[in-house]
Amino acid sequence: MLGILLAAAGVVAALLALVYWRQEALLFQPERLPADYAFALPQVEEVSIAVDGASLSGLHLQLPQPKGLVFYLHGNAGSLASWFVDTDFYRQANFDLFMFDYRGYGKSTGSIRSEAQLRADVRAAWRRIAPRYRGLRKVILGRSLGTALAAGLAAEVRPDLAILVSAYWSMDEMRRLHYPYLPAWLLRYPLKTSEDVARIDGRVLLVHGELDDLIPPRHSALLQKRARDARVQLISGAGHNDLQDSDAYRKVIAAALAGS
Repeated sequence: MLGILLAAAGVVAALLALVYWRQEALLFQPERLPADYAFALPQVEEVSIAVDGASLSGLHLQLPQPKGLVFYLHGNAGSLASWFVDTDFYRQANFDLFMFDYRGYGKSTGSIRSEAQLRADVRAAWRRIAPRYRGLRKVILGRSLGTALAAGLAAEVRPDLAILVSAYWSMDEMRRLHYPYLPAWLLRYPLKTSEDVARIDGRVLLVHGELDDLIPPRHSALLQKRARDARVQLISGAGHNDLQDSDAYRKVIAAALAGS
């Protein structure tokens, strides 16, 4: 019996070690694109941003006389090929759009190794693009995984508006919801949106699908209480992956960009 218990403990320890060292596979689900992949989008410039040990691939929609910039931090799956697809919406709003792929996504090289590295890459991309928009409105928009990164950046650079779409309280709360059997100490990516949103000195708009069962809407409601100036907009009939397809969602984002 003792031998069985020791063997079982060894198996559990090995599984926990695997989760600890390979949790990137749980959090990040990149789509890789070949280096010669052509996006071929009108008025869109392909940007390469050099960071420590890697190169980030970005796309920049540039209009003749934009009202400002939407700096978009996308979710945990896919690549720019599947995220940078709604340029007509931003043209109608007359906002430039910038989005980049995290390390290992799309045409970006390298791989994500830590939260500090991920946040440093976000800052590097912002420093590359934001100076072009002095005197214009700057909006940081994060979706799902990107909401923690967007909140952290907004707390540092004070944009005119931060939009957090399908935001989560922290990665530990996501662990409690989806992997309650895993201990909290395993997390190497705390991604505490709750702490960052409390430091934002400016307006925050939290948009959430009412039917989201991946990140429940209560996360946005709790984040609103932590923020200094925030409101929550729930989108009726929308879940997590189909939120962007809702006309109501588009109207909310358009109104926010228009300043209302």
